[in-house]
Amino acid sequence: MQETPVCIRVTHLLLYFMPDSNTTNFTNPSTFILLGIPGLEAAHVWISIPFCTMYIIAILGNVTILFVVKREPSLHGPMYYFLCMLAVTDLVLSTSILPKTLSIFWFNSREIDFSACLTQMYFIHCFLVVESGMFVAMAFDRYVAICNPLRHSTTLTNPVVAKISLAMVLRGCMFILPYLFLARQWPYCRTNIIPHTHCEHMAVVKLACADTHVSNYYGLFVLFCVKGMDIIFIFLSYIQILRSIFSLPTKDARLKAFGTCGSHLCAIFTFYISSLFSSLNHRYGHNVALHFHVFMANVYLLVPPMLNPIIYGVRTKQIRDRLLHLVTHKGT
Repeated sequence: MQETPVCIRVTHLLLYFMPDSNTTNFTNPSTFILLGIPGLEAAHVWISIPFCTMYIIAILGNVTILFVVKREPSLHGPMYYFLCMLAVTDLVLSTSILPKTLSIFWFNSREIDFSACLTQMYFIHCFLVVESGMFVAMAFDRYVAICNPLRHSTTLTNPVVAKISLAMVLRGCMFILPYLFLARQWPYCRTNIIPHTHCEHMAVVKLACADTHVSNYYGLFVLFCVKGMDIIFIFLSYIQILRSIFSLPTKDARLKAFGTCGSHLCAIFTFYISSLFSSLNHRYGHNVALHFHVFMANVYLLVPPMLNPIIYGVRTKQIRDRLLHLVTHKGT
């Protein structure tokens, strides 16, 4: 007699939580099985609607930012170059997870090749670090523009902007490489079933039957030392920025200066608050329902790429004006 889908799902979850001695040896699995959002399988199609909508908005918004900056010579400056790097990062980040997630929701395509799983894991975490670095670069740009405006054009030249952007990308690549090396050498003797929509680092770590304390500690190092140092640098930059703003002689000048930082601050809060919540919840939220954790992990990776172009498009007057100019010019 054929097993029902419910029985298959129950079997998958039992295999995931069974002791090591009672499961098949998957020392070198050729594929992993992604369950999607465990416990909400019946709602996968409905959950895919907001996820797909967020993905489409992220794609359209970030491509629009790139298009507007490329077309308008007046936007060819450090702030907008860093914004373009942020847009590219958001495109890579959202595209790393959504196509596979939607294939699970729509077509029940749960298998993912072992190498593809590790590649997805690498891209997700690498570009999360890159995005954090781009916020640091943008904070530095605002610091120079407001605290040393006369030196802004000579300090942040195009070659310097390119070097900073390259350094942030290389930093992300290098810091996440140990994730990949550790994951490749582990024996997977519990199961090859991942109760997640994508190959998230800690979800893969839990499948290994080796001692994974090194990976756990290194993950905390990346969280607190890399992203933590980024937050400290941004915080110190904005202390200096606010001191300079409040020392301006007129209220209009203060509002104008603060307005150039408003969109950046909104994007920073969106990214770091969701990042900290997701990371700590994964490591210490043992009493949190699994489906809630998986759902929030997806939201964390989708909301910033969707909101960033909206925040910068709405709050940055130069981008808003240029976009309206392009639309009305084409309309006429």
